[in-house]
Amino acid sequence: MFKNFKKNLKKFYWSKILRKKYYRTGKCNCCGSCCRKIYVQSARGVIKDKDELEKLKLLHRFYTYLNVIGEDEIGLIFECTKLDPETNLCKIHDDRPDICRRYPQEEMFMMGGAQCEECGFKFEPVIPFEEVLQKAIKKSGKKEKQKE
Repeated sequence: MFKNFKKNLKKFYWSKILRKKYYRTGKCNCCGSCCRKIYVQSARGVIKDKDELEKLKLLHRFYTYLNVIGEDEIGLIFECTKLDPETNLCKIHDDRPDICRRYPQEEMFMMGGAQCEECGFKFEPVIPFEEVLQKAIKKSGKKEKQKE
């Protein structure tokens, strides 16, 4: 009984207080993919031009670590210069920026982003689909009874 209470309390906290739809689970596999071929979002959206990047470099050190390796219809594509290509480890791991510490974030996932197959992190819904479906079926059943 206590286990169920604890589970429901956790669900309530994540969904109602934090307003999150997904838990991040797993751990880093040190594949380095999160530091290669990446899009970076600023307050104005995905970075689309080099002038914007130069301005951002003055605001936060994270942007100084980025190297432009391409561009497409979404925006500029980057790789992090602090990734050791031989070991796939961060050269400044103990002093890495907060954005790197929080990777991956639910917001990225909600915008349609995805981690690579090798990534050890996964997102799981706070409220499982089955539970959402059961609530919808119950609600639908109540509406049907009211119509009668």
